[in-house]
Formats: sequence, C-alpha cells, structure tokens
Amino acid sequence: MVTLAEVARHAGVSASTVSYVISGKRAISAGTRERVRRSIRELGYHPHAGARALAGSRSHIIALMVPLRTELYVPVMMEIAVTVARAARTHGYDVLLLTGEEEPDAVRRVVGSNLAEAMIVMDVALDDRRLELLRSVDRPSVLVGIPADAAGLTCVDLDFYATGAVCVEHLAGLGHREIAVVGEAAAVYERRTGFAERTLAGIRERAGQLGVRMLHRPCEGGYEGVSAVLSRILDERPGTTGLVVQNEAAVEPLLAVLRQRGRAVPEDVSVVAVCPEEVATQGSVRLTSVAVPAQELGRQAVEALMARLAGRPAGEVLLLPPSLTVRDSSGPAPAAGV
Repeated sequence: MVTLAEVARHAGVSASTVSYVISGKRAISAGTRERVRRSIRELGYHPHAGARALAGSRSHIIALMVPLRTELYVPVMMEIAVTVARAARTHGYDVLLLTGEEEPDAVRRVVGSNLAEAMIVMDVALDDRRLELLRSVDRPSVLVGIPADAAGLTCVDLDFYATGAVCVEHLAGLGHREIAVVGEAAAVYERRTGFAERTLAGIRERAGQLGVRMLHRPCEGGYEGVSAVLSRILDERPGTTGLVVQNEAAVEPLLAVLRQRGRAVPEDVSVVAVCPEEVATQGSVRLTSVAVPAQELGRQAVEALMARLAGRPAGEVLLLPPSLTVRDSSGPAPAAGV
C-alpha cells in the first residue's frame, strides 16, 4: 500500500505539504498542489477516510444522489456518476453513491451522519422537494439539473431549453411545418423533471416563433409503446413530417415502426434525437442529434463542488450550450407531406 511519505518523495515535497493538499487546511500554491495531486494519481494513493475524519473533522467523501428510477435512461445517469467518482479522486475525494428515492430523507441522512462533507444531487425536478433542505443545511451541494427557482443553489446542466429550440430550428430550416415530440415516459412529466420540461418548453416557444405546428406525446418506450404513440400522432396530425425524440428507449423501436409503416427516413419523415452519441450513431439509421454530455456534466459538477468547498458562495448556474450534429435521419420536408 502506498504511503503518504512515498507520495511526498515522489512529488518532491514534505509529508505535511501532501497532508495540507489533501485536507485543504492550508493554502498551497497551484503548482505544488497540482504536482502532489499528480503523484497521488500516478502512485494510486488512497487516504484512509476514517483517519482523515478523525484528524481534521473532514471525511473527504462526497455523497452522490442518483435515484435510479425505471423510467429514466440509467446508462446516462451512471456515466455521470462514474465521471464524478473519477474526477473526485483527482481531488482526493471518494464518492458515496445513494440510489434510493427518499429525496429529503436522503439529504437528512447525509447531514445527520456527518459521513459526507458535500453533496452532488441528480434527477432534479422543477419544484424538487430537496431544495429547501439543501438551502438550509451547512453542507455544500451542487445540482446536476436546474430547478424552477435556482436562487441560493449551485447548478450545472445542459441547456435543455436551448436544446429544444435548436431541434425545431433544424427541422424548420429543412421546410418542416408539422412536427411531433416523442417524449419521455409520462411519469417523468408528472414529476416535472427539469430536463424534460425545459426541452419541451424550448420546443414549444421556438415552434411558435417559427410558425411550426407541434404536438407532444409522452412515450413509455419499447416497440408496443412507440407503435401506439406513433399511431396516435399520425391519426391526430397526418401531415407530421418531423419527429423530435427525447427518450433513448424509444429511438430504435421508432425507426423499426416507421419502416414497418413504409415511412422512409429521412425522405418521408425526419428524426432528430436528444440522446447520447452512442445511441445516435449505433442504430439502424445514424441520427441527427443533440448529444447529452454526461462526462462533461460530471466533471463540471465536481469542479463546482470543489469551488464550494474552497469557500465560493452558492448561486452559480452553469449551462452547457447544445451542439446539434447532422447525420442521416434529417432531410428536406416532402413536398406534399407524408
């Protein structure tokens, strides 16, 4: 097992300097701090959390709250979680993963146990029940997601409102005047989950500005659910020529249903997705998409939390701008609809 003294020798500093870098008890120059952290990474040093807590009343543990709900796309959530864990280690922190749906009770448990000295909170609703507690406790926190009222909170997220607008702009620019949104499962909207609500708001407003008719239908995913939703869309709006999909579980079933119905992509129907790159590029059709930057969200959340632990006040909101990549699934609207 690598010792603190070995890290000090590797970095060319004293053992106390390594201790100060880990504990944050004293200011260390940026160059020295980075040299020590690099040695910690290269040697694989793992400070003992219990000893740290006893010595300095700091556990160097971050609680990461990731409710693993069945209606959400778990791979994205876990990619963020893995990135948080890796980024936290570069700062000398370990991560405690909380996957239950207790919401305020989970926050109370973290604060009451004194095990974790900071929190990263995911799956944020617009009126999230954890917000009042997070504002009132003396434990730094960062949200991956934006509630309706972000005052007094530090948040990072993809700008989902702009994401929705970008999808509409792309389709409108290709001549599509009737579009439909194949959305997340109904429970996601019932819970007023921030990313889904903000995407929908961006689509609605930009569609109104551009004179595009839009229809939104939640979708449970899977072949049967997608088939039912698409049938409903085409019955209600037979002139629909553009689809925006924000539901990873619905992407491939949607392409299969369109093929079964004799609808060519993109000649008859254009499809734009909000999803991870691997979902957009590994299906039967390479999808025009806005990527969900899971790794960048994880890294930014950790950096924001380190700033909070260093004394920066809460209240910053970082929105990552969307980037739409045009691939094979979108093209000019058919001259007379589908």
